[in-house]
Amino acid sequence: MNVKCDYCGSMVDETSQNCPICGAPLSGVNRTSSEQPKTIEELKAWYAAHNLPPEEITRFFIGKNITEPKAFGIYKNDVGDCVVYKNKANGERAIRYQGADESYAVNELYQRLRAEISDQKAHNSGKKDDKKKHWGCGIITAILAIMAIVAIANGDGVPDGYYKYNNTEYYNQNDKWYQYDAQNNTWLEAAEGAALNEAINSDNAGQYSYNNHEGMRFEETNWYDNGSSDDDGDWDSDDNWSSSDSWSSSSTDWDDDW
Repeated sequence: MNVKCDYCGSMVDETSQNCPICGAPLSGVNRTSSEQPKTIEELKAWYAAHNLPPEEITRFFIGKNITEPKAFGIYKNDVGDCVVYKNKANGERAIRYQGADESYAVNELYQRLRAEISDQKAHNSGKKDDKKKHWGCGIITAILAIMAIVAIANGDGVPDGYYKYNNTEYYNQNDKWYQYDAQNNTWLEAAEGAALNEAINSDNAGQYSYNNHEGMRFEETNWYDNGSSDDDGDWDSDDNWSSSDSWSSSSTDWDDDW
């Protein structure tokens, strides 16, 4: 079945996520989980339920058209279209989606918010690690070295994260491997996990580590956190914000379109 692109009017296959003619997102595509918010009001409730800091701190404005720099947001315009936007550091606005499909629009901002939460938690973790380095650095380094040797010997010492091996991009999570499918902009479970463990565990120079993935972030998929592609799983359970953490919007990449 074909659907009509809201931007250029072309009729395209409903299984496509983006229009092959103009590249715009297709409003008829359902990429949402049954457990996630599908309306702006539901997204507001999700935000509050996860104890996130005030919107002035996170810079995520739900239901508001904020025009100042450094802001993500979603709102309905005068004709009833949902607009998902990002205001860059220089004040330039990048429109992620504009159209009548509220569920799709909400999902776009929801996925970006979840990715930002993950980045902020990693940022906090890094700051805590820096503080720990001030005491017992030599002892800690020795312990970590011993742990790394043991992990390599056991074949399970690959940290979670992005890797590139034989010109293919992978993500490791809890010793499970996932492969990026660039043609369909999605992630699939990799069959060659054992071979990857063997190769990357012996990678003393760190040549396989890969941190510049530019396609769909693995953190935006249903595999992330619960290690499953089951849409009914509790795959946002790790999005709760701790009051002991600090949110720094200065660590956000405000120059990118999204």
